[in-house]
Amino acid sequence: MSLSGAQIVVKALEDEGVKFSFGIPGTHNIELYDALLETEKIITILVTDEQSASFMADGVARASGSLAALNLVPSAGLTNAMSGIAEAFLDQVPMLVLSCGIRRDKKFAYQLHDVDQAGLARPVCKEVFIIKTHEELYPTIRAACRLAQKPPCGPVMVEVPVHLYLFPSELTVDQLQLPDFEDTPPSLNPQTLQVIRQCLHQSSSIGIYAGAGALGARDELLELAEKLDAIIFTTISGKGLFPENHPRWGWVTMGAAAPKEIQRLEKELDCLLAIGCRFGEVATGSYGFHPPKNLIHIDIDPGVFNKNFQAQHILQGEAREGLKTLLPLLQTHPTNQERLQRLSEAHQWIRKEQCAIKEKTQGVSPALFLAALQGQFGPQTIFVTDSGNGTFVAMELLRLTEPRSFLGPIDYSCMGYSTPAAIGAKLAAPDRPVVALIGDGAFLMTGLELLTAATYGIGVVACLLHDGELSQIAQFQRKALGREGWTAVHDFQADPLSRAMGVDYVGIQNDSTIKEGVRQAFEISQKGRPVLVDVAIDYSTPTYFTKGVVKTNLLRLPWKDRLRMVGRVLKRKITG
Repeated sequence: MSLSGAQIVVKALEDEGVKFSFGIPGTHNIELYDALLETEKIITILVTDEQSASFMADGVARASGSLAALNLVPSAGLTNAMSGIAEAFLDQVPMLVLSCGIRRDKKFAYQLHDVDQAGLARPVCKEVFIIKTHEELYPTIRAACRLAQKPPCGPVMVEVPVHLYLFPSELTVDQLQLPDFEDTPPSLNPQTLQVIRQCLHQSSSIGIYAGAGALGARDELLELAEKLDAIIFTTISGKGLFPENHPRWGWVTMGAAAPKEIQRLEKELDCLLAIGCRFGEVATGSYGFHPPKNLIHIDIDPGVFNKNFQAQHILQGEAREGLKTLLPLLQTHPTNQERLQRLSEAHQWIRKEQCAIKEKTQGVSPALFLAALQGQFGPQTIFVTDSGNGTFVAMELLRLTEPRSFLGPIDYSCMGYSTPAAIGAKLAAPDRPVVALIGDGAFLMTGLELLTAATYGIGVVACLLHDGELSQIAQFQRKALGREGWTAVHDFQADPLSRAMGVDYVGIQNDSTIKEGVRQAFEISQKGRPVLVDVAIDYSTPTYFTKGVVKTNLLRLPWKDRLRMVGRVLKRKITG
């Protein structure tokens, strides 16, 4: 029996192991949604907004490493989803974007949704494919899925014109052709491996800086750290890939964005081995990081080398394969117990400073709240943050021991990520607790997706960090300008809103209510129901990251401009 175009697409998704699709049906792709009704292998989620669909697909990929699909109507659906697609592109998250196209079998002008989708998508996709025939559908979609998941990962768009869905093909299942797809990773340069071995052998104080590109190399990182007597740092996206209760764990980020006690240990390094990272602006605290002269950089993407920091040695290759090949070549370094002791003391001091707070009768202390969440929900919890202060507070206060436990919009830093991404993460990892940490500004963008969670019985814990302002920007304004403006979030009542969505509500107004509120949220989520936890968070203490970024950018200015900015702040503080 011949297949329709929609059936061919669904068959390709099934054969690639795609388990989830997200979107909103429209005039052009109703045939695809009709075909999805016939499959038990793909769960299709109706969202309230296509931006959320892209964030959900992102959450699936980050939580599980698997690929999800977006089903978009032409142009309007694509532009709605573009923020999440761009986030996936900059954070190197795999995603399949199935965007329906207008009819190309007729020469009518000014069709509904008729804009250049490919031109819109190319800047934020690894590749864009435009299907012209039924015969191209199956191999192209399968190739697109594999390309999206080939490191460096990212979104790939396939445009399927509506008439290919509308009209039947002449193809049967037996006639579907597999794509020709080259998936051979680059071979490791043996000469470079020997040079790196020699550099590491001659170094006496080594650091390792691991990014999300090293997510699959956890065991090798643990072995490497012991063999090199190294201190391990991670990027924000890589948080949790190295256990943060390990005596060799240093910090998330390096440089001025880290606590001073960690910075002192960094300055003693005579060699840094960077694996699966790009030294981006956010990961380096606005480039406030000065690596040692002996910088070794290993990454699958040759385009990342020597962009922001000059490496003495570079090795193109996948992180796990590179480390597996390198490890047998290395000699074991003697353990510097005195340095490990100082690292332990540094963390004790940091913890003491973070927890040196009196119980608040008004407002909720972030350290106490996050500690209660970790204590109640356990080490398998996935935390999903949003753009802004909540990400930096969480990355500094949480101590994670499992990879794929910290999801956040980092290099594109798009607000509205947390709620839908948490839903995607919970779908992909149903046996793990998922806690979203949502700023109130971000909640106003995509918080209605809790209605989706309630409809499908997705038991996410949505923590609304409710402080009434865009706190990260407000803090920057107060530091750099001496005043703030247009950062007060429009006030709203979360309790009636949650009831309107059919979502349970828990309020936490001060420190004395944290324990009971977190317990209630846990019990509700265990029943498979979403819960909104309204937290009157107190962000009055700035993060190490915020202080470091402000200092880095101030010191980067010429003296004349430094004095001008400091003088303006002082004048405004004095005169009010």
